[in-house]
Amino acid sequence: CGSNLLVSHDELSQLSIAHVDCDAFYAAVEKRDNPSLKNKPVLIGAGRRGVVLTACYLARKYGAHSAMPMFRALELCPDATIVKPNMAKYRSVSQEVRRVLETGTPIVEPVSVDEAFLDLSGTERFHEKIPAATLASIAKEIERRVGITVSIGLSYNKFLAKMASDLDKPSGFATIGRSDAVAFLHNKPISDIPGVGPAITSRLKVDGLSKIGDLQARTLQELENLYGEMGQNLARLSRGQDRRTIKPGQPAKSVSAERTFDKDIGNEAALVKRLWPLCEEVSARLKARDLSCGSLTLKLKTARFRSFTRTTTLQKPTQLAEIIFRSAASMLTKEMELGPFRLIGIGVSALMDAAVADLPDLFDDSLERVKDVEHAMDEVRAKFGKAAIRKGRGS
Repeated sequence: CGSNLLVSHDELSQLSIAHVDCDAFYAAVEKRDNPSLKNKPVLIGAGRRGVVLTACYLARKYGAHSAMPMFRALELCPDATIVKPNMAKYRSVSQEVRRVLETGTPIVEPVSVDEAFLDLSGTERFHEKIPAATLASIAKEIERRVGITVSIGLSYNKFLAKMASDLDKPSGFATIGRSDAVAFLHNKPISDIPGVGPAITSRLKVDGLSKIGDLQARTLQELENLYGEMGQNLARLSRGQDRRTIKPGQPAKSVSAERTFDKDIGNEAALVKRLWPLCEEVSARLKARDLSCGSLTLKLKTARFRSFTRTTTLQKPTQLAEIIFRSAASMLTKEMELGPFRLIGIGVSALMDAAVADLPDLFDDSLERVKDVEHAMDEVRAKFGKAAIRKGRGS
């Protein structure tokens, strides 16, 4: 409406942990660069057969949202304009936003290309104002300098700051203090807690726990007896306690991907089928960053929530999904007796420059064939979208 935004809270001067989230980031950047899109619903995605990466707020009014199949989004919002994503441009804009955030505090932890946590503890003397006022200035400066808006959540820990940033989007500023945290969380679904996905939510529901208030009604000891270490974490977070600190962004030391299953899986062939797309995801992220890896870790979680990892050193640095997959599948075979499993994950570390990856072998040309096939697939996907081509094991 154009009026001033007013933020008030009894603890406003005491809160210093923030979560800053760019509003409909990809779509906002495209609207900034193409003013003709300003008052139109916009969907960011590769095309009708892909999925929605971002839906602008106009499109969301019709029910479209990210991760929705594009054809379904267009059924809900037939007048939407589809814009193909430009990841290089989005990364560049993300760096512009990051530079503004760092004018408020050096303790900035990027979470993704469009969001970050900030710790503004102790900045009052430098800025001569409380963190809330500094954050308001940051939001205004991002809009002026970068041309997009952000929503801010301010609290005393990361969990609640993240929840607060979702309360008043877009261009929002919300706070959650110590005095109101437990009451605020009471009626929220348990799935709002970090790390609680569909499988864990289903298990907790069987035990009569569906709201965060249901966890608050149990003691830490009761939840620990039921769910072990996860129970301890649930007990603390349900009461607004989060021990995680904000760590300034550092060069990536590892790249990983994992999936939790709706039902436990004990069949090796079924697990291998779910392993392949994780290897492709990790490979794609390595290639996007011009990195390769020298070490591979397989992560598994049993039906009884016991987690363990197995790590191996690769013979040669690689960034190829096929090579990562072969090593991971071999490791999985050796661990099948521990199943069934509710989660599988792949992580790569010992990261190095892509230039040393998958070098030719004078005595073995099979690697060159693997590389040629994979690079050809990458080119097709870059042009026509991720779903345009896939290997048989991924279908």
